[in-house]
Amino acid sequence: MASEQQETMEVPSIGRSRHLVDDILAAADIRINGDRPWDMRLHREEALDEIIARHSLGLGESYMRGDWDVPALDQFFYRILRADLPRHIKPWRNVWRILRSYLINLQSRRRAFEVGERHYDLGNDFYQAMLDSRLTYSCGYWRQAETLEEAQTAKLDLICRKLDLQPGMRLLDIGCGWGSLVSYAAQKYGVECVGVTVSREQHAYIAEHYADLPITVHLQDYRCLDQPFDRIASVGMFEHVGRKNHRTFMQVAKRCLEKSGLLLLHTIGKNQRRSNIDPWIDKYIFPNGDLPAAGQIGDAADRLLTCEDLHNFGSDYDKTLMAWHENFEQNWERFADRYGQRFYRMWRYYLLSCAGAFRARHIQLWQWMFSDRLPGGVERVS
Repeated sequence: MASEQQETMEVPSIGRSRHLVDDILAAADIRINGDRPWDMRLHREEALDEIIARHSLGLGESYMRGDWDVPALDQFFYRILRADLPRHIKPWRNVWRILRSYLINLQSRRRAFEVGERHYDLGNDFYQAMLDSRLTYSCGYWRQAETLEEAQTAKLDLICRKLDLQPGMRLLDIGCGWGSLVSYAAQKYGVECVGVTVSREQHAYIAEHYADLPITVHLQDYRCLDQPFDRIASVGMFEHVGRKNHRTFMQVAKRCLEKSGLLLLHTIGKNQRRSNIDPWIDKYIFPNGDLPAAGQIGDAADRLLTCEDLHNFGSDYDKTLMAWHENFEQNWERFADRYGQRFYRMWRYYLLSCAGAFRARHIQLWQWMFSDRLPGGVERVS
């Protein structure tokens, strides 16, 4: 019976010749034109050649055009990444992207606002339909949570407790998004908050919704910061800093921390130093992004700050992304005329491919705790 099942898996669909993509996907137990939720339904044969020639870009762009479908994209990507299939295809077309990340500072001050304009400024109403009530666009904490709202509230409170926030303290949020952390910290912990963002939409949203709280938000690059704070947090922003600027980020944090201050760094991370950002994600979702490796973060903080704690809850991002995707699907009709079908397929591909990546532990979610003092002064909060 096992041999019969294997033979069935390896036979290409009637009317098409076997392709290299068939063999590659078979290593992850994915069939072309199979009937399982993670199998690829092929609509245009030529897309297979494009996938081989252009790797991630070919896979993503052919999906955006409607050349293929998968009922459960998250399961598709989980299997691809769990089997480490990307190592089988290393097209020369991506060489320039790899070299460029090493030779050029893609996250310079001049480029800093590009990701805000292209991603975070899509429309506040769009993000309101997808996220929780505070528009928290980062990984939730699902340890005791059952809903997205509970998970994001638990994450915000976890950050505040790790930072040991006390009434009257000044908190800096580098990359404050739509103000979820600063509003929560001001309301629940009685602290004065300052945030910085490169998104005009986020800046306008905070000014409109939190005018009654002790919150000041600046539309500026983090490198301009030069004020003292008791505590600093950065949640989901370090992914935009770039390897050429990791040290600069830590120097800014050191410069802005009061004596005995604490920094919480919440960031997605990669497993290997020498890997690079996915070219499809770079082109269509987060331009100039660069996920850090744990060693790169440690190097950046060397002789500046002391790592007091490192907490990994990357599996929680899978649940968060699936919750965002559910909200996205439920509310899509409100935005279909504005954004169109290509955007729908692009956004669906983004959310579900990332969910699969976290599920496969291909990427991680870390919370680092740093201090400017000698090791051994912060009790872990979980």
